[in-house]
Amino acid sequence: MRQIPVDTAAATVMVAKTPQPKVRDRRTGEIATDADTGAKLMTVDVMFAANDEVEILSITVPETGISGELGMGTPVALTGLIARPWENEFNGQKRHGIAFRAVAVTSLVDTAAKAA
Repeated sequence: MRQIPVDTAAATVMVAKTPQPKVRDRRTGEIATDADTGAKLMTVDVMFAANDEVEILSITVPETGISGELGMGTPVALTGLIARPWENEFNGQKRHGIAFRAVAVTSLVDTAAKAA
């Protein structure tokens, strides 16, 4: 499936909701894992502001890619952010959207503190 790189250079990105485990199956509570590495996957909701527009994006990231305290309002950097269009049919209804995935979500507060 097509993966589209997302340029975050001109964007302001802040945590909107703290990282949560990504649930693969809501009925069983099974947590999703990365198919290649086996790492537990997390979902981080971020406020993505660019070009005078603001969106809330849910980003999937491996647990190992989360660094620093990611509390609500924390400015973050997104490493390797990609967008992947998806479509499926469930109970005769077609659904579609865009899934976002990043290699890492890093707190910029920690980076700024280390630089000072």
